[in-house]
Amino acid sequence: MRELSQLIDVEEPAWPDIRDTLEASPVSVEVLPPDKDLGRVSIHQLQVTARSYLGAVVLHCGGLLVDGGWLRVFGSPVGGAARGTPAFARVNQFPEAFDPEWRPETGLVVAHDVLGGVFALNGAAPARSGRPGAPGEIVYFAPDSLRWEALGVGHSTWLDWLLSGALDDFYADLRRPGWREEVRALNGDQGLSLFPPLWSAEARQDISATSRRAVPMKELLGVARDACRQFDGADPGFLGAV
Repeated sequence: MRELSQLIDVEEPAWPDIRDTLEASPVSVEVLPPDKDLGRVSIHQLQVTARSYLGAVVLHCGGLLVDGGWLRVFGSPVGGAARGTPAFARVNQFPEAFDPEWRPETGLVVAHDVLGGVFALNGAAPARSGRPGAPGEIVYFAPDSLRWEALGVGHSTWLDWLLSGALDDFYADLRRPGWREEVRALNGDQGLSLFPPLWSAEARQDISATSRRAVPMKELLGVARDACRQFDGADPGFLGAV
């Protein structure tokens, strides 16, 4: 196990590159203020260096609210920041005190979108966990299909991709007029519940005709997980603790 100094005192840290990408991004991104102590504790448990994009975000950033908060990339936020957006450590159920034996069971949840979509970083054995893709690859739990999808990229490429403006195309079929106002009204631990649900034929035919209400993200993820078990007889596994 590496000491904290070995993780944060590195050559070519990633945060300056990420900051430059954020400044040049065509997307609306709010960078949440970090809790320095939480960031240090979290990167120590994570055991990745600040040379990686993942380590840099956890250490130097309270999180990123992309597209007005449609997508929440988790970091180490100051308490009470961003209307309750949870910390990376909380979402991934880090132990309260450093535990050298702790490992995430299936991988790490790195972001949620307001519809209950989950971006996760695959662990060492994704197939054993019922997930597609290779170890270290970003996968997406799609709330409209209730399935994991491999994105074919690692964390750093994924972060550059979402800051490039690609989310407009990625979510083209899941956004309706007025979505920005709906998202703006949410707390950081809430999502949008649709009726009929996203995976229904009715919603797929005309998403603008669905009704929407704000619900706790915990409830939204729980409903999706239960629907997977009911329809496919398969459990998608851990979707993040919020």
